[in-house]
Amino acid sequence: MSAPQTFIDRELPRFQGELFELLRIPSVSARSEHDSDTRQAAEWLARRLRSIGFEVEIVETPRHPVVLAEWRGAGSGAPTVLIYGHYDVQPPEPLDLWTTPPFEPTMRDGRIFARGAVDDKGQLYMHVAALDAYLAEGGKLPINVVLIAEGEEEIGSPNLVPFVERFRDRLACDVVLISDTGMFAPGLPTIVNALRGLAYFEVQVEGPGGDLHSGTYGGAVVNPAMALARILASLHDENRRIALPGFYDDVHEWSPADRAAIKQLPFDEREFQHQVGVPALDGEAGFSTLERLWIRPTCEVNGLLSGYTGQGAKTVLPARAMAKVSFRLVPDQDPVRVARLFREHVASVTPAGVKVTIEELHGGRPWRASTEGRHYQAAVRALERTFGRPPVFTGEGGSIPIVGDFERILGAPVLLVGFALPGCNMHAPNEWFALESFEMGTRTIANLFDELAG
Repeated sequence: MSAPQTFIDRELPRFQGELFELLRIPSVSARSEHDSDTRQAAEWLARRLRSIGFEVEIVETPRHPVVLAEWRGAGSGAPTVLIYGHYDVQPPEPLDLWTTPPFEPTMRDGRIFARGAVDDKGQLYMHVAALDAYLAEGGKLPINVVLIAEGEEEIGSPNLVPFVERFRDRLACDVVLISDTGMFAPGLPTIVNALRGLAYFEVQVEGPGGDLHSGTYGGAVVNPAMALARILASLHDENRRIALPGFYDDVHEWSPADRAAIKQLPFDEREFQHQVGVPALDGEAGFSTLERLWIRPTCEVNGLLSGYTGQGAKTVLPARAMAKVSFRLVPDQDPVRVARLFREHVASVTPAGVKVTIEELHGGRPWRASTEGRHYQAAVRALERTFGRPPVFTGEGGSIPIVGDFERILGAPVLLVGFALPGCNMHAPNEWFALESFEMGTRTIANLFDELAG
């Protein structure tokens, strides 16, 4: 066993304790009352990285800071790896569904339960632990490393692209390494080679100047809630295809070989159905569940609000109705074009008598990687060294918009090597990260440093 792997063996309990310290900081980027906590998390990471030998700068942005850390002791002839992660977390609500407090990390059944345990503090800290394992006691890394940790990923990373453009020269690298994804199944190492993009909107429907008595005015005044329902119902056809004219014009069709590879994965639809707790699965006709999740676009309602929603009856015709609507996009769709198509469609189906406004919340382009480069082969070897079996390549239904921006601005390929397990409750109560995954992820990252060095 190599010296870094022996160090990880010995220091794993310390790494776990340090991760618990980070998890106790409620760095909820979406809430202004947690701004000081978010900064505290950035400062905690900066101190930790300095302690293992990195030069660290906390870079201010209009909202939350970016931690920029550098170690260039391998020399100009060695490759440079840029590690990216985020220290901010989702809001923990609903609090009553947590078994233990969200910011008091707890071990149960070999799992670390806490908000941010797997998304992304735990996975980011694997990299810090692996770096520590190399640099402890005067050691050296075989590569140069730049690490950036941002505090705005959970609110769409509004200041990250300007940061990357500003520090383009210092961030220049041979490959970008990110652990913010998962494994297809326990014990099955995974490299994600495709991400869906996002176009996210808030739709406001306004009718009368105030709520009206539904008996006195119902039937003569257009009900904004009913108008919104009609708009939302028009977004899909009977085959669950998105009904916006021109929406599928840019959708990249995956090859029969790609679709066959997806079918070979060990996926149990009944188990998936049981895991998410639904009586049946549904989606676009003609595609499997995994294809619907990875290679097909979607349109979903993420929130609805209108009228009286309290206990008992209050017969009102509501003055306003609101929905949050998101589109997950696939190559080669453009969120700007989808926004235009959405606006045009909504305008065409909005009934007279109400006013509709659409606010664009945030978006990102889809991404797909070529897996034939030497950096991907290095990741395959590192995962096989750690797990004793080669990884599978999968897609990811979610979005990490910065991935495409890294490739565009820095001209470097991106490796997505994550260790979250299915059912880990990302963004939900009782989020967890398996301690074994934390350990195996740390070991894999250390092995990957070796492999990337060639």
